[in-house]
Amino acid sequence: MSLPFKTRLGVNIDHVATLRRLRDTPYPNLLEAANLCIQGGADQITIHLREDRRHIVDADVKVIRENITVDLNLEMAATPEMLEIALQTLPHSICIVPEKREEKTTEGGLDLSNETRNLFLKEICKKAGEAGILVSFFIEATKKEVQKSFELGAKCVELHTGSLCLAHQQKNAGLFTKLSLEFEEAIAVGNALNMLVHAGHGIDYDLAKTYFSKISGVREYNIGHAIVCESVFCGITAATRKMAHALEAPVNFHPVYYQ
Repeated sequence: MSLPFKTRLGVNIDHVATLRRLRDTPYPNLLEAANLCIQGGADQITIHLREDRRHIVDADVKVIRENITVDLNLEMAATPEMLEIALQTLPHSICIVPEKREEKTTEGGLDLSNETRNLFLKEICKKAGEAGILVSFFIEATKKEVQKSFELGAKCVELHTGSLCLAHQQKNAGLFTKLSLEFEEAIAVGNALNMLVHAGHGIDYDLAKTYFSKISGVREYNIGHAIVCESVFCGITAATRKMAHALEAPVNFHPVYYQ
């Protein structure tokens, strides 16, 4: 029998670190931001330690890991350096994401067609899994990519919602309908494979309330930019609480759940 769960809200605080980096000041304090998000209802904190350290730095990972009361999700590229950092830090979860130096933020899902790289993805799944770390792949929201992630050993997928959200924001109803169908089919495949299904990127308050709150089978949404932007007007605790409320929905069901 499937057990009910509350959809979790993960808050990505990278953009708080971006503000700090703009003038290389000691503020805003990233740990304080994380704790204020937790006060607002965040079930998890996400940070992305990029290879170029453009916002989050190594010290942030250690400080946040050791001082928050909720799960830490570490986004990272599939490199030996990042795997070693994850194994030393032991976050609750790692999400493997693609990285390009020129991009403003992560712009798409992992390319799972490179078999050489896929061998290392399997190694990450094995080593991190043995260390008790949940491994997630950030992928395009298609059935094919979910199935491939499962075959490579990921226990979780995070479905990239950027294109879906952009279609809605640009009022492209036809494209939104197409992408939302693919998104929901990808969720169904993940559920059938007994994987945890997360989603994120580009989600705003309107879509959280009118669309994503009505979707079953997603265990966690990871949202950052919209919350940090809203915090300019009301503070990050209230902005987080507002997003948590927007995502509230009737109880969903899924065979895998967190203790």
